[in-house]
Amino acid sequence: MNRVDVTIVGGGPVGLFGAFYAGLRGMSVRIIDSLPELGGQLTALYPEKYVYDMPGFPEVLAKDLAKNLIEQASRFNPDLVLGETAEVLTRDEDGWTITTAQGTVCPTRTIIVSAGAGAFSPTKIGVAREEEFEGKGVFYGVRDRSIFAGKRLVIVGGGDSAFDWALSLAPIAQSIKLVHRRDQFRAHDETIREVRETTDVEFHLWKVVKELHGEDSITGVTLENTQSKETEFHECDAVIVNIGFKSNLGPLKDWGLTIEKNQIVVDGLYQTGLPGVFSVGDVATFEGKIKLIATGVGEAATAVCVAKTMIDPSAKLFPGHSSDMDLKAPATV
Repeated sequence: MNRVDVTIVGGGPVGLFGAFYAGLRGMSVRIIDSLPELGGQLTALYPEKYVYDMPGFPEVLAKDLAKNLIEQASRFNPDLVLGETAEVLTRDEDGWTITTAQGTVCPTRTIIVSAGAGAFSPTKIGVAREEEFEGKGVFYGVRDRSIFAGKRLVIVGGGDSAFDWALSLAPIAQSIKLVHRRDQFRAHDETIREVRETTDVEFHLWKVVKELHGEDSITGVTLENTQSKETEFHECDAVIVNIGFKSNLGPLKDWGLTIEKNQIVVDGLYQTGLPGVFSVGDVATFEGKIKLIATGVGEAATAVCVAKTMIDPSAKLFPGHSSDMDLKAPATV
């Protein structure tokens, strides 16, 4: 592969905006992502959920936000290396070379790590036959709301995802039972209130899923009271598990970066301890860090501008406002 000005590790929303902004600054761009499609968690975990805290969108489905970000990032035709994990980082005289786990060699002048939470996998209930029923009644997210229409659902969890899905699926599901091991929740107060007051969702508190039942697909669950240990059977067609995800930086831990609590430490310009290597978005940490897509895209724009001045010392750090640029012509700033 040819050497590019900047390689962005991670094709989620922050990485996509970084790719667009680098193109805007006339930089050649490559995106590497372990997922087979762009969009990160927006497309992989919760495409049907609404996002409410993006400027300019009172509300927008995650999949639609991802679609717009992908279209924006594609304006300057970045190279895409999808379904491959960035594994080995080596220094060379012209910058860096990233070699993926699949053996693809990707030379680059600078790097922006925008890997979100890193490689992620859902936290499972931990009961017998769980893997057997995955996709056959056990789900760890909702990629298509329509498949739950008219179904008897059990939603496991007490955080934002559990309540968001309860609220979203209530109008189309036959019934919903929300199961949580405690009587306190980690969801937003307003969402909890809305679920309680505007839906027929049944709350089963101080309970956990003890058994899964069915032949080729889920037909019911046994719940156990965490205090009394009493059990009860409930018929259902699907179990939606929302008890979190386990994340791992994987090979990035071997790159010589400073890592704290599974995050990459950066300075005020989003620089890591490696020259020409930046980190932005949820994977980056610094004093006063706020984890939002809205703040992450700002971090990406700053990192791109600093990288631009490293590659071309004559370039301005701030290129001016996009409204003053001719985006129909190739970017030269």
